[in-house]
Amino acid sequence: MSLRARIVTLGLRLFTKPRLAKMTDPADLRDVMERFTRIALRPAPGSVAMPLDLAGRAALSIRAGVPRDGAAVVHFHGGVFIAGSPQTHLPMLSRLAKLARVTVIAPSYRLAPEHPFPAALRDAEAVWEALIAQGYRPENLVLSGDSAGAALAFALLSKLCAEGTPPAGAFAFSPWFDLTGASPSVRANAAADPMLAGHRLPEAAQFYLQGHPADDPEASPIFAPFPGCPPVLLQTAETEILSDDALRMEEKLRHAGAEVLLQLWPGVPHAWQMMDGLIPEAREALRDAARFVTRVLTAPPQRSDGS
Repeated sequence: MSLRARIVTLGLRLFTKPRLAKMTDPADLRDVMERFTRIALRPAPGSVAMPLDLAGRAALSIRAGVPRDGAAVVHFHGGVFIAGSPQTHLPMLSRLAKLARVTVIAPSYRLAPEHPFPAALRDAEAVWEALIAQGYRPENLVLSGDSAGAALAFALLSKLCAEGTPPAGAFAFSPWFDLTGASPSVRANAAADPMLAGHRLPEAAQFYLQGHPADDPEASPIFAPFPGCPPVLLQTAETEILSDDALRMEEKLRHAGAEVLLQLWPGVPHAWQMMDGLIPEAREALRDAARFVTRVLTAPPQRSDGS
């Protein structure tokens, strides 16, 4: 763990975690994420973000250099389903676009509590359908998300696998796959997690679910089937409360015959990939993700059913 990561993690533990543990208004989290991006993070040099309209949802098409033709990463931002936007994730995604030499498409989706489940997932599905209608082929797309955005990405992945039209691959950063809070790490890592408060997780989920069963596979893809799943990369921090969500998904997908690469990073905070430019571990993780994207976009289609 780098010295810079140790300093950032200490700051999160002393100042950010206590504040997040007391937040009750979604507007406060939205403000925190927007200000953090504006003050602390910068897009990758030479990157360009162009606005898009996809199925009535605002999105960004992010490029750096000359990307490969007809291919893209479709990334759904995190923020507990109540905060975040393509703009808050632009610094991270512009770096990914530069490293992988690929266009990254970052859609917005309706946020809770104003728009509860399944509004965000329906938006994600509509965005995917809009891209296919524009001429993108599933085998030239990679699906991804961080934190709550990973739940959207993998709920969509399950649907696409069931329909026989999966993407070339999928990856997740610090995924929140189980909104029931049943992962043992929610309690086991409650003290070790430098940023997230485990006891607030059920309340956070209810902003989105508003009484809907948390074990619905469309809300918690840990309960979803993944027939014919393409290669998957999962990155999570060893000490975050959501670490077991990634471990359980790895086991589930391997049991189904999928190719899965799980990376456990020591000491770093939740969704540390967003901290590109602040801690070296963020750039290292994004390089690994870029290598994964390059590999699945250039390799022949490979599915867990052996076809």
